[in-house]
Amino acid sequence: MTASGQAGTDGAAAGRAAARRAERRRRTPFLKRFLPRTLFGRSLLIIVTPVILAQAVATWIFYDRHWDTVTNRLAYAVAGDIATVIAMLERDPSQDGRDWTLATAARTTDLIVTVEPDQILPDKRRALSGLLERTLGKALDDRVGRPFTINTRVAHEWYEIRVQMADGVLSVMSPERRLFTPTSYIFILWMVGSAIVLFAVAILFMRNQIRPIKRLAIAADALGKGRDVSNFKMEGATEVRQAASAFLLMRERIQRQINQRTEMLAGVSHDLRTPLTRMKLALDMIEDPDLDPEVEELKADVAEMEEMIEGYLAFARGEGTEAVQPTDLTRLLNEVAAGARREGTEVTLTAPEGLTLPLRPNAVRRCIANLLVNAGRHAGTAWVKAERKDGVIEITVDDDGPGIPAYLRDDVFKPFFRVDSSRNLDTGGSGLGLTIARDVARSHGGDITLDDSPYGGLRAVIRLPV
Repeated sequence: MTASGQAGTDGAAAGRAAARRAERRRRTPFLKRFLPRTLFGRSLLIIVTPVILAQAVATWIFYDRHWDTVTNRLAYAVAGDIATVIAMLERDPSQDGRDWTLATAARTTDLIVTVEPDQILPDKRRALSGLLERTLGKALDDRVGRPFTINTRVAHEWYEIRVQMADGVLSVMSPERRLFTPTSYIFILWMVGSAIVLFAVAILFMRNQIRPIKRLAIAADALGKGRDVSNFKMEGATEVRQAASAFLLMRERIQRQINQRTEMLAGVSHDLRTPLTRMKLALDMIEDPDLDPEVEELKADVAEMEEMIEGYLAFARGEGTEAVQPTDLTRLLNEVAAGARREGTEVTLTAPEGLTLPLRPNAVRRCIANLLVNAGRHAGTAWVKAERKDGVIEITVDDDGPGIPAYLRDDVFKPFFRVDSSRNLDTGGSGLGLTIARDVARSHGGDITLDDSPYGGLRAVIRLPV
């Protein structure tokens, strides 16, 4: 199989993975696609959403009532002052009366009022824009009842109101403070400020509550990968402490079970080896030439029994007592490949430098060696490739042998399972090779999967989390 064929196979696998992700997204309810996925995000959303809704409702109610009440009153007050000035001017149209009225208005109403004789407002009035202009326009219609214009661009923070009179135009300059109160801005700023403070307090509080859960998850993940979690301690809320206490009890029970099994297997190993050793010694002491063929067959049977016992004990023991340590995986793969070459298997290894991660090196060595021995037994040529992918290290072992039918690829991991006489999937004839390999991979938090190899045989993929 050429490199382009292998690339095509990898591309097809990536396509299948993308299709599975698309299918999961399709099955996910639409609303859940936009919700936070982390506990921190969801907890923060639960706390913040009711507060935001309450503030939004309060702001809307206040703002609505504010404009209906305060702004209307301010606008009608200005319109009432203008109507009063117009009435006083019409009551005493003399020059002295006009001067007195304008001076009184400037002194008592905070309005700058002037009269433009013989002026006429344009027939077409500019449309009023904005809530404040419309409110003031309605007030002028109700209180003054004459043609008018409103100009908000004549000066900064001033409104110009021009009213048509019989002998001219009354020009009124009103400061913005008479028509507008900053309480709405103050209220909005207060609401925004309080929301920011609430968010900050909620974030700090939730981070402190989520941190123990994250530590528990990290400890559980490390335990699942066979790593030491002796420095884990209980902290956080009562419920989190209960979960941490259950985790510690579980860790102690698992460790106790592993220790008991190891001690039992040490005794079983000793008990089984003793009679086999006596049998070997007895066979060596037989010197009858007539019995030599039978003696050699018995010696072969004893050797096979020893090899089978080693396989059984290795499977039951699971390399569980070996300590996890930082391991140079590239170096380990080179050593395993060299050992397979000495056994007659042609091995091509592709692995970058610097693949270092916490492992039980002897267990991983046995795992990969089992796959290479299996490839050497049924194919003779193996291709080993290691690379880092999406937070895991992936080790691929390909061969050009007969392969395994797809419907049997789950069964071959069962202890003592054999496909047929043409392909015995173990290292010593006991049907435990792939079982031990998967047991080692899963004890590190990973797994082994089987697929078709681009070279025509079987592909075994080991995935180990970094």
